[in-house]
Amino acid sequence: MAVITIDGKRLEVEENKNILDCALENGIYIPHLCHHKDLSPLGSCRMCIVEVEGEEQVQTSCTLKAKDGMVITTKTPKLEKLRMLALELLLTGHPEDCSTCPKYGNCELQMLIQYIGPKTGRLKMRTKGFKAEEGNPLLLHDMNRCVLCGRCVRACNELRGVKVLQYQKKEMETYVGTLHNKLLKDADCRFCGACAEVCPTGTIRDKLIDSEVKREDAIVPCRHACPAHTDVPRYIRHVKNGEYDEAAAVIREKVPFPKALGYICNHVCELECKRKEVNEAMSIRNIKRYAADHDTGSYWKGKGKQLADTGKKVCVVGGGPAGMTAAYYLRKQGHDVTIKEALPSVGGMMAYGIPSYRLPREIIAEEAKVIEEQGVKIEVNTRVENPQELLKEYDAVLMTIGGHQGVRLPMEGNSLDGVILNADFLRNASMGKETGIGERIIVLGGGNVAFDCARTAKRLGAKEIHLACLEARDVMTADEEEITQAQEEGIFVHPAQTFERITGTDHVTGVDFMNVKSFTFDENRRAIIEKEEGSEHHIDADTVIFAVGQRPDITEEAGLELGRGNSIVVKDMEHDKMTSVPKIFAAGDAIYGTKSVIMAIESGRQAASQIDQYLGGSGDISEVLAPVEKADPYIGQCPGFGYQERKKPQVDAPESRCSDFHLFDHGICEEDICAEAGRCLQCDLRLQISRPSLWGDYAEQKEAE
Repeated sequence: MAVITIDGKRLEVEENKNILDCALENGIYIPHLCHHKDLSPLGSCRMCIVEVEGEEQVQTSCTLKAKDGMVITTKTPKLEKLRMLALELLLTGHPEDCSTCPKYGNCELQMLIQYIGPKTGRLKMRTKGFKAEEGNPLLLHDMNRCVLCGRCVRACNELRGVKVLQYQKKEMETYVGTLHNKLLKDADCRFCGACAEVCPTGTIRDKLIDSEVKREDAIVPCRHACPAHTDVPRYIRHVKNGEYDEAAAVIREKVPFPKALGYICNHVCELECKRKEVNEAMSIRNIKRYAADHDTGSYWKGKGKQLADTGKKVCVVGGGPAGMTAAYYLRKQGHDVTIKEALPSVGGMMAYGIPSYRLPREIIAEEAKVIEEQGVKIEVNTRVENPQELLKEYDAVLMTIGGHQGVRLPMEGNSLDGVILNADFLRNASMGKETGIGERIIVLGGGNVAFDCARTAKRLGAKEIHLACLEARDVMTADEEEITQAQEEGIFVHPAQTFERITGTDHVTGVDFMNVKSFTFDENRRAIIEKEEGSEHHIDADTVIFAVGQRPDITEEAGLELGRGNSIVVKDMEHDKMTSVPKIFAAGDAIYGTKSVIMAIESGRQAASQIDQYLGGSGDISEVLAPVEKADPYIGQCPGFGYQERKKPQVDAPESRCSDFHLFDHGICEEDICAEAGRCLQCDLRLQISRPSLWGDYAEQKEAE
């Protein structure tokens, strides 16, 4: 250690540490621009100059090493004059109008100008004449704003080891760019964003950062988009390293069904993945699946949180993903938890709605066993008609009954023999019961459930299957892979169709349709449909399956206030899930309608936290199961990185897969999984980069003192 004095303040600092960081860390602001805590010192901007007792020349504090006995002064007329000159030299090649700059109000150079306050005006301006490079994905380069601080070059070369940004020459101007001015993708950029993160002027800046969300959410959009906020980059990194137990443990920190999600999650994270701007989004769901399939449980089995018993009892009505999730975390908080499920097994729509060719039933049973092993009691074939009666035995009740009742559209012919509801059809098919379908099927609806119905009917032996929906093809709500695979299996898809009437006298004979010119919703979510004149047409069928939505199977006799679509009304969808009856809470599809398994899981987590607080607990259901390690920021070079294609799962041929309910999508193979995980941009590494030390922060600190 060394004892030094800065502006009369005696400090004990690490010997040989640069004086600038010593000062900043001890609340003493020294102006600087090219310096960044995470990068090697350069001293080129000449803003951080100081005077050292016994030395004739001023010194750049970022390159000056601390030695015992040093006496340093940061403010003198000489220093102020030199800094002002250095600043004016920097500004000769920088645009003068700050107000039009996207970085306005968040620019380090602007803050520096305010601190130093040049009053003599700028030296003669020069125009660099660079054209802003907008052809790169994710990043925009505008070298007219560059002050050659060199931060981006050091971040790319030293911090990341990617080495695509270097100093280049154009006539008399020096600028930062790629060799031969290649686009970043062609120069093998890794698109980590470090250059934009350290740039103090907005010369290199993000194209897509959303200022409406928190900074860390905008930087790592996959994690933010996931309803349960699983740490996607962290578990992808583990998979790349072959650390499947660690990866699965990271996922289990947020969700109790990682394997099921690996097969059927609607992967909204992939829709926000930045990699899609480079070429194709990461195959996040398949990476999750591979980790869960190869997990031995070494990091979580018997090692997670389990608080002492509280003596409080909770009944969860409904054993779907929301109910099982809530039960699992409430048990971990020490409460005595019982699930009451009306059907013969738990799983909810995972077991009775999603066909087994997408999610094998043994996976549901395996993950339900984990819930039981945690100490949750499960009672199946137990229907609850009056939840208030349960309050005689339990301290709290959670309603997670899902949406097991199909919706019958109010149209002509809707009650004919041969008209079936989606929920009934899929449940009967799942349980091996008679479904009542014929040979020619029309499914009305365009979501994933509609395609589950169509593809299930195909596997049950239907000869001809049509699926029709109001939405145009490009805005259908089903996953693209569902639509494509259905068409491969011989299912006819008819987008942009109105359902005029179901025809028949005693039994369905078909459906009359018209083409849709436009389809929108008004402010009250009422459909506004413009039909194409003279487009009436008919499709013959002996079975019509309504797949236009589901609702909770509950009536007002249950004693709870019900809302639109038979939903259970709660005080606040996220923050207070108590129903109209004190001590009775609700979560999942029962409160917001049919969404997704991952949304149900998050709703169950929220309910568990709120009920725990209601029962006197902390409400903190978080846990860390995998080792927490700082990721290596040095990602290195990877030739052809921007052109690496998304690895495709192994999928059985249409002709072989549609005759039974065996799993047909086998995920990404062992040979490809490391390569797919290696495509990740590792956006989270950017959050490790230190935030700049701004004069305004120190001014606020001094005012507070």
